[in-house]
Amino acid sequence: MKIVDMHCDTIIGLLQLQKEGKDVSLFDNHKHIDVKKMKQGDYLLQNFAIFTDFKNDDLMLHVQEGIDLYYQELEKNKDYIRAVYTYDDIEKNRQAGYMSAMLTLEEGDVVFDSLAILRNYYRLGVRMITLTWNYPNAIGSPNFNMESKKAYQDMFSYNTKDGLSEFGIAYVQEMERLGIIIDVSHLSDAGFYDVCKYTSKPFVASHSNARSVCGVSRNLSDDMIAQIAKRGGVIGINFCGDFLVESETGNAASRVEDMVKHIKHMKEIGGIDCIALGSDFDGIDSVLEIEDASQMGKLEAALLKEHFTQEEIEKICYKNVLRVYKEVL
Repeated sequence: MKIVDMHCDTIIGLLQLQKEGKDVSLFDNHKHIDVKKMKQGDYLLQNFAIFTDFKNDDLMLHVQEGIDLYYQELEKNKDYIRAVYTYDDIEKNRQAGYMSAMLTLEEGDVVFDSLAILRNYYRLGVRMITLTWNYPNAIGSPNFNMESKKAYQDMFSYNTKDGLSEFGIAYVQEMERLGIIIDVSHLSDAGFYDVCKYTSKPFVASHSNARSVCGVSRNLSDDMIAQIAKRGGVIGINFCGDFLVESETGNAASRVEDMVKHIKHMKEIGGIDCIALGSDFDGIDSVLEIEDASQMGKLEAALLKEHFTQEEIEKICYKNVLRVYKEVL
């Protein structure tokens, strides 16, 4: 089964290890994702996020170093995986026997209040941006704000007041014009509905689950799921245990049966066409039943056991995302 995964933090993990003097590569490493594991998992495309914690990272240097490492590693592994910028690139790679890589940003406020810098990120190959991480920024606000919330239980409140700023509205509209996919994972509830209001193309929640199944604020309400489905967008199932199942203190294990519960609920609310994968590999520290990219077949087997058809599983694993990419990129 081909796999398209909308979110991982592998590149920044490799960057951090290299800065510590460790010899690591995208081809073979101890992390959740590398080229060898992707080949074993039958990957068609992996989105690689440049994640930025703007309270701790030197923004411009951090992002530029991350993007540089991404392209360096792709050059080293060009016999196996190649960058994509358009939907046609994905198809060309597939026909030539290569896996595909898409560059994304996690934390949209790395543009210094400048749409010119947003356009330059597009020129550098960025094709999806998660608007916020866990801090308010010049674009908008997250649901979970690390400045005021620290504990797991803090994740059960939702920000329905702080939407997109005036700059944030211009930002998402310019993303649409350019052909950069808008990603609302992490975004406040109010910001989500502003994206609905001020844009027209499909958008995604690259790594979010269903709030009715697990009530943390990183997940989506039933109405949000319906709105994304109505727009023709997709939601990537996040493998983090704490976003799959509620527990008293957090640190829940990530189990395939809980992923299936979220998938079944999303199908009931938004239909099969709104469901995708967004593992958050190398950005989560849960005990994982799907331990890495080589084991994605465990999810397919679980879905077959729950009487999903082969066509439905193909849509979840890759076809739904490709439909969105074809329309937006």
